Amino acid sequence: MDLVRHALESARVELTASVVQHSFLKRCRQGTIPMPVLKQFLVQQGHYSRHFVRYLCALMSNLKSTDQIQALAENLFEELGLTSDSPTPHSVIYKSMLERFDLSLETGPAPSPGTLALIGTMSDHCHNPNPAMGLGALCLGAEALVAPVYADIMAGFASHGIGGQDMDFFRMHIECDDGHADTLCDIMVLTAEQDLAQLDIMIAAGGALARARMDFFSAIEAAHHQDKSVLDAA
Repeated sequence: MDLVRHALESARVELTASVVQHSFLKRCRQGTIPMPVLKQFLVQQGHYSRHFVRYLCALMSNLKSTDQIQALAENLFEELGLTSDSPTPHSVIYKSMLERFDLSLETGPAPSPGTLALIGTMSDHCHNPNPAMGLGALCLGAEALVAPVYADIMAGFASHGIGGQDMDFFRMHIECDDGHADTLCDIMVLTAEQDLAQLDIMIAAGGALARARMDFFSAIEAAHHQDKSVLDAA
């Protein structure tokens, strides 16, 4: 068990280090990220995250253990606003945040190719009959990245004087998603103990999602550069 946990933790550290070196997040930390780029992020992230319940349910449907399903159900209930400490659906909180920036998923930009690729990659992994694929994707490629990535995002907004309630969605997930990652990690350890070959599958899945996430950031930056070029040409 210790060797499995060590391997998963090493993978988490490596993938996190890779993602946070992306230029988008670097500029957030440095306070040089333009506000239009952050607004593009909010919309594209919204397109991706609105499917999170579907990702989670797909993974849960492939788990063999009732105990494991119940453990992940706690995360699901939080997302749906069905717990005492999380009484509002996260989708509603995100929509409210978008409205404060005069943004909307319905009237704003459609999902970019990078966003569609991220959605497709996560969905494919979570729907795979082998739950190791979804576990690695959701844990190493998503929940374990939330705290460092969202902290950088908040730093980017802070450089424009934005914080407080406007950042509640990100702050809330920084506080709770480490716990979700721990729950997923416990299931991953048990999965690898039963079949060690699944360890490499889970780590590879996390890597696939980390790469898709970096492509997602690159697409946001590319869209901003394209928009800026059009304006400059006009």
